[in-house]
Amino acid sequence: MKVEQLSPGGALIRKRVDVAAIFAEHHVGLVRLALVMVGDQATAEDVVQEAFTRTHAGRGRLRDPDKALTYVRSAVFNGCRSVMRRRATVFRRAVPYEPPVWSAESAALLSEERREVLRALRGLPDRQREALTLRYYLDLSDQEIAETMGISGSTARSTIARGLAALGRALGEDS
Repeated sequence: MKVEQLSPGGALIRKRVDVAAIFAEHHVGLVRLALVMVGDQATAEDVVQEAFTRTHAGRGRLRDPDKALTYVRSAVFNGCRSVMRRRATVFRRAVPYEPPVWSAESAALLSEERREVLRALRGLPDRQREALTLRYYLDLSDQEIAETMGISGSTARSTIARGLAALGRALGEDS
């Protein structure tokens, strides 16, 4: 994508965003993030692929090419939200999530403690779950979380704090 900017001398500079490079570097991490949010590999891959497809198609509309990764993360979150809304209308009842088992080795690695944390995380409100996932799974800063979720930095910090408190209560931990 080319974005026009003026150099200090007034000359026109075109800054290029390489969506393919962003895909190559961040695809696996974004699929893992989506997997935490939606619960199955195929849907997670579909959500991420759709996010990159839309980013590529709309790359001419990106105002700041340096924020292309933030845009893709937001698109992944929005895709996950859409999937979860569709599932909620289809399955009007709560179905406990159990992570898929791909092999005997992965089944052995999925400890009961991890399943408890995932169950507790799944029980949090969407915004808190998303903020905690961005912080502790992708290790994003408060500002990056705020940009990804479309909220202010202080809202991101308070959402994380409330989410951690709720998660602690759900897990029966003392503050």
